[in-house]
Amino acid sequence: MTTHYTQKLHAGAPFPKTEATLLNGTKVDLTDTIEGCDWKMVVVYRGRHCPLCTKYLNQLEGFVKPLKDIGVDLIAVSGDSDAQLQQHLEQLEVTFPLAYGLTTEQMKSLGVYISDPRSPQETDHPFAEPGLFVVNAEGNIQVTDISNNPFVRPELEALVRGLGWIRNPDNNYPIRGMHV
Repeated sequence: MTTHYTQKLHAGAPFPKTEATLLNGTKVDLTDTIEGCDWKMVVVYRGRHCPLCTKYLNQLEGFVKPLKDIGVDLIAVSGDSDAQLQQHLEQLEVTFPLAYGLTTEQMKSLGVYISDPRSPQETDHPFAEPGLFVVNAEGNIQVTDISNNPFVRPELEALVRGLGWIRNPDNNYPIRGMHV
């Protein structure tokens, strides 16, 4: 039996500086926020080849405004190339930023699971399995969810409702899962 180890990011830990490229060619740090938002949700998705990712990203579009209303900005990123993301846009109906070019080393630093394609028809590079990180104003991980397959992801309505509750100062809700 082979034992595999992965490096996972822990709740409360600083989110690593991670750059990717937007469609216009601009390099961005994944945690850069827009005006009016001091938290960032970073959604790591598998890529163009994954129909469940397409569905999830399109569903996520419906939560852009509720997230912004509670001060949470949003970006999605994959290891796809510019050309693959351009092709994926034909199936996506999103207004939030999409970034590409996440390297295997960056995927490892984020602690997401990484898979090899089953065939060249699927994709031409190792890809990240789903990950979702909510980074607070201090740059620390407030919420993290990673999966080793595309079938398990946070339910978006419950997630956004929960983030609204966490962001309410009256609730004084700490980062959970601090014992490692």
